[in-house]
Amino acid sequence: MVREITVPKLKNPIFILAWPGMGEVAYKSALFLREALRFKMFAKLEAENFFKPAAVVVEKGIVELPTIPAGFFYYFKAPKAQKEIPDLLLFVGEAQPPLEKGEELARVIIEYAKKFKPQMIISFAAKPEAIDHKSEPSLWVVATHSQLLEMFKDFDIKVLPQGQISGLNGLILGVAKQFKLKGVCLLAEIPIYAVQIENPKASGKILKVLDKYLHLNLDLIPLTERAKFIEEEIDKLIAYLKGKPLSQGPLPLSEEDIEKIKKDLAAYTKLPQSAREKIEALFKEAKRDISKARELKEELDRWNVYREYEDRFLDLFRKEKDKEKDKDNH
Repeated sequence: MVREITVPKLKNPIFILAWPGMGEVAYKSALFLREALRFKMFAKLEAENFFKPAAVVVEKGIVELPTIPAGFFYYFKAPKAQKEIPDLLLFVGEAQPPLEKGEELARVIIEYAKKFKPQMIISFAAKPEAIDHKSEPSLWVVATHSQLLEMFKDFDIKVLPQGQISGLNGLILGVAKQFKLKGVCLLAEIPIYAVQIENPKASGKILKVLDKYLHLNLDLIPLTERAKFIEEEIDKLIAYLKGKPLSQGPLPLSEEDIEKIKKDLAAYTKLPQSAREKIEALFKEAKRDISKARELKEELDRWNVYREYEDRFLDLFRKEKDKEKDKDNH
């Protein structure tokens, strides 16, 4: 079920896990961390037993079964000059399975990770609240053991007194505790009316604490810039819905403006800039050398954007066939 590419030698790593969820807080926090520290992938969780297609994908009238979501294990070892940074183990799941499969999937992951003897598990989650999207979100923490709460008392974090954390970003801690592992979940507040929109401000709040706790020296400016962009786009949409004039003009947005905002927002938040640049670079390489198409496909699947690039991807093979025909004709 877990297919290993290699087995890294890690010393009591911190194990960080994330799946997509509300505001994409956990998922995007993990992706940012992965890109910033250049984690290396070493294993893949093939999760066919946990996901069953409930629909088909239709493209230009043709149906196909959807790609089964997977999960990937990564690791990071800091340079010798940064001895204060512990070894890190990272798991990023492409999607959450049906509720009845969640605990079973969590057990598979924890059972596999136990061989690396993680000293602590850290997960992330969103906490929907009646706050404004421009408000500074509060950060909350829950833990498997009370002594872990003490470790975060100097980080301007509130202890969640009661409640529940839905999905695998919370469930993984309960399973870890059954395996006698310690762990915490960091929850960042998001506006209850914007749970479907990526919230980089909340992700940044989490990563700021993680950065300080693990001495990672992260550059969080890209998250700050994305947060500002998204806030401005939400402002425009709210102003339009309320029928109020915008600051840049006396009239509400036109339908064309609204569609442009939605497309810009979707395009901007779908992928980090670094991922977009890597995909474009791989397309160029694949045009020169079709053997690179496999690496390109893996990258598209990793970010779950293959459908958006499918026509361009298939064109690579059509052009390759045209080249072969030209050779045969000559």
